[in-house]
Amino acid sequence: MAGRKKLLGQRIAVLAADGFEKVELTAPVAALRAAGAEVDIISLRSGKIRGMNLHMPAELIPVDWTIDEVSARDYDGLLVPGGFINPDALRQSSEARDFVRAFDLLGKPIATLCHGPWVLASSGLLANRTLTSWPGIRDDMVHAGATWLDQEVVRDGNLVTSRGPQDMVPFVREMIQLYAGGPASNGALRRRHSDPQRESPTVVTSAAMRLLPRSPLGAVLGLALIGAGVMAASRKNGGDRLSATEARSASV
Repeated sequence: MAGRKKLLGQRIAVLAADGFEKVELTAPVAALRAAGAEVDIISLRSGKIRGMNLHMPAELIPVDWTIDEVSARDYDGLLVPGGFINPDALRQSSEARDFVRAFDLLGKPIATLCHGPWVLASSGLLANRTLTSWPGIRDDMVHAGATWLDQEVVRDGNLVTSRGPQDMVPFVREMIQLYAGGPASNGALRRRHSDPQRESPTVVTSAAMRLLPRSPLGAVLGLALIGAGVMAASRKNGGDRLSATEARSASV
């Protein structure tokens, strides 16, 4: 595949703690390694950290380095996966906040999704930035000074963000482009006033989690198909968002 090794020679740090959303770490890491990058898992403690499939425990993964053993200068880019627990733990760590700030100060690329932008907010990096996140933390992003967009992927300078696992395919594509120094896709560059908070909770991912196989690849494909179904139904109905009933119908 052309460009498959476009990250050859790069070293990417993945900052994660217990409670990371499994597919948000395993799928991007697999893509980064396939593109030729060396990937290190950085955490607050040594040993292994526990992943999650939404609210259910998933596998343990080994930590390569603790955060006090590395520097942002050692890496070409940073990935911060989400999940409910992982970013909440990271944002409470001064070492984690300093590590993230250092990437930004050095102008190095940062990719994050779902609840991962919480860490950027607590690191003081979101003023006058444009991004997306899990819709439930939209207000946190706005209060931190960001413009929040309800779209699958957003790129603003050295930052790429996505809403969650349902946007994994465009997120990985844009992440690879960011780390490779390539241009942003047209869909990732829209900038405007913040989109409003949603009228009802997101149902796409929770519906997908009930159907997902254990395989990370199956998880990505399942979420991508459901996300594509929702987007197609949205276009057909002439709107950017779906009601809960429409989303459930699109995901079946």
